[in-house]
Amino acid sequence: MTLNQRLTRVLPSGRKLVIGIPFLWLFLFFMLPFFLVMKISFSEAALAIPPYTEIYSYAEQKFQLLLNLGNYAMLAGDELYLSAYLGSLKVALLSTLMCLAVGFPMAYAISKTGKDAQNVLLLLIMMPTWTAILIRVYAWMGILSNNGLLNAFLLWTGLISQPIEILNTNTAVYIGVVYAYLPFMVLPLYANLVKHDQSLLEAASDLGSSNFNNFWKITVPLAKNGIIAGCMLVFIPVVGEFVIPELLGGPETLMIGRVLWQEFFNNRDWPVASALAVVMLAILIIPILLFNRSQAKEMEARA
Repeated sequence: MTLNQRLTRVLPSGRKLVIGIPFLWLFLFFMLPFFLVMKISFSEAALAIPPYTEIYSYAEQKFQLLLNLGNYAMLAGDELYLSAYLGSLKVALLSTLMCLAVGFPMAYAISKTGKDAQNVLLLLIMMPTWTAILIRVYAWMGILSNNGLLNAFLLWTGLISQPIEILNTNTAVYIGVVYAYLPFMVLPLYANLVKHDQSLLEAASDLGSSNFNNFWKITVPLAKNGIIAGCMLVFIPVVGEFVIPELLGGPETLMIGRVLWQEFFNNRDWPVASALAVVMLAILIIPILLFNRSQAKEMEARA
């Protein structure tokens, strides 16, 4: 056997290397941290550093594994945690729908402009994301406060006689979330809409179809993948959002991100917080699987 043949058998091929690097990345930065969090979720809280007990021990050639299921049982029986999950899903769902309602017309309008104008408009969409999220949320605190810019403008126009209580309410949370995540809806929608075949719309118009009918029966179905991708990019991170509800929301704004922070840093109950994170990830896996299933069906239909 020659040296080249030996190296070929020992060294991975280019295809295996290309496929293996993303899997290695996922293992190091997703699967490994997830398993560590899951391990902590089966432990018990303790006055130690770190503040939890180990779930396994090895002594006298005996390996013992003790799994504490009480953390998950407490999540199922405590209304606070159930309300936090439901509140997060509600905020994420409504925010996603609002981002879609605002982002689709924006992406559609951008896709209809000239090439140079498209680049400028996309740059304007992306520019706010270059600033830290804390700075942007603090800016909204100044805008939405009782003596902020919004109330000052409404008082100046005479539309209101006294300041409106917006800050520290659910309304402020929705405003902040839609503002922060709107670019994640617009960009995938634009990437999909700009590739549409305009001859389909022209043919439909020649056959007597109205502009609204063309939009609803041609543009929207063709944009399905962009809509799904944009909704996924908004819904999934909003479920675990912490900064916006903490700074703009009030006591009635109960989301799982705030509860996680309190359990980790205020109560120092890492096992319960880890169980919260594991359940939240299990919930988020459902839309991911549905998206992958939809993509697989579309690929089969094309084949």
